[in-house]
Amino acid sequence: MSTPRITGQKFQKFAPDAQTALLALGKAIANSGLEEDLVQLVKIRASQINGCAFCTQLHLNESRHINIPAPKLDLLVAWREAGVFSEREKAALQWTELLTRLSQHHISDEDYAAVSAHFEPQELVWLSSAIVLINGWNRIAAPFQYAPPIPRHAIQPAGKEVPEPAHA
Repeated sequence: MSTPRITGQKFQKFAPDAQTALLALGKAIANSGLEEDLVQLVKIRASQINGCAFCTQLHLNESRHINIPAPKLDLLVAWREAGVFSEREKAALQWTELLTRLSQHHISDEDYAAVSAHFEPQELVWLSSAIVLINGWNRIAAPFQYAPPIPRHAIQPAGKEVPEPAHA
């Protein structure tokens, strides 16, 4: 594993207003009404595309904590062929790939119609905002080589208590 060029703590020290703005957008997205599991899948997929180890691991950890089924996490990189994603999730993942790779193509009317069949306009604005946010974080964490938050222990699903270790 490489040494971070700039740590998250130094990023916050050097650019506290930038970090505050990014965190505020994240909170707004979390409060938008979009399904939490859908937002996590989008964050992982964009992070995979961008090669951001930190964000990929962070959102895998968070996804396991909220009980996203393992097959969805395992097969996200091959979501089109996996057979485990809903039509709404597939539309969100396609939109994620289109927006993340925006420099490679134009977003066609057909692309917009396809995602709009599964998302109301307000939801699509929030979905797009979530994609913008994770792409922003990827462009900070990847070039500065933030260390991925690899868990030392199995991640406990939300609402389940971690058993106390046995004392000798």
